[in-house]
Amino acid sequence: MNGYLLLTITLLTGCAAICLFFWRHEQKKMEAVYQNLLQRLDRAIGGEIQETIYDESLDAAVTERLNRAVQIFGMNQERAERERDIIKSLISDISHQIRTPLTNIMLYAGLLQEQALEPDASLLADKIAKQSDKLDFFMKELVKSSYAEQEMISIHPEFLHVQEILNTGCQIVELAALKKKIHIIQEKTDTPNALCYADKKWTIEALGNVLDNAIKYSPEDSQITVCVIPYESFVCIQVQDCGIGIKEEEQGMVFERFYRSEAVRREPGFGIGLYLVREVLSRQGGYARIKSEIDQGTIVQLYLPRRKIQP
Repeated sequence: MNGYLLLTITLLTGCAAICLFFWRHEQKKMEAVYQNLLQRLDRAIGGEIQETIYDESLDAAVTERLNRAVQIFGMNQERAERERDIIKSLISDISHQIRTPLTNIMLYAGLLQEQALEPDASLLADKIAKQSDKLDFFMKELVKSSYAEQEMISIHPEFLHVQEILNTGCQIVELAALKKKIHIIQEKTDTPNALCYADKKWTIEALGNVLDNAIKYSPEDSQITVCVIPYESFVCIQVQDCGIGIKEEEQGMVFERFYRSEAVRREPGFGIGLYLVREVLSRQGGYARIKSEIDQGTIVQLYLPRRKIQP
């Protein structure tokens, strides 16, 4: 009886050992299959067409479908890029075509307001001026929203004089500042010919957005100070206003797309301007900072690299 029991235990132990051996063997095979599949998926994600195996195996079927997915993705990506370029061109054409007649309307409305008109005619001239200003604002916001949504920010940095960016940015917002009797003062710097490595068009757009905000949220007859601060690796364009300020807990959130503080809900806008500022600067190796206190104004600092940034 004891011999029979011992033989049974030995057989069961042997069977268990054999099962464990085969289980570990199959596990290693499955791990190898999964590792191979992961490597092929990584190559497919990278857009690499893999060598096709012409047989009826499951491996060949997986390879064929991965290659088909890569080809479809490539075609969709090319189509998306073509459509993006078309939309970008269309938005640019529309904004350009609207800009000229809208500027003329604003000019003529301003000229009418300067004339000695009858009360009713003067009231109509004021309404035309206000509505044209509103249309101008919404058109600019629409263009900004389209750029942000369609990922149309295409950065081509080069070495530029920071003062050139500063002068052009201030000129763009000059009319808006005059309407609120706000003085934009450019402080002199010890290095007026400081160079930065940036995209001229988009950096001016970013600075214009910061100046627009400074004007929008500053009281009439106030002052905005702009200066250039050179550092070893960066050049800082600093814009300081006397506006309503930003709460400390919101200062990191104002760069998020579509974010608007409850304190400025009554002001027109979509929360796009500072988002574009952050995107433009980060894509060319720079960054932005905000220092602010409620009712004490805001300081926005735009840091532009002084050297070519390696991608």
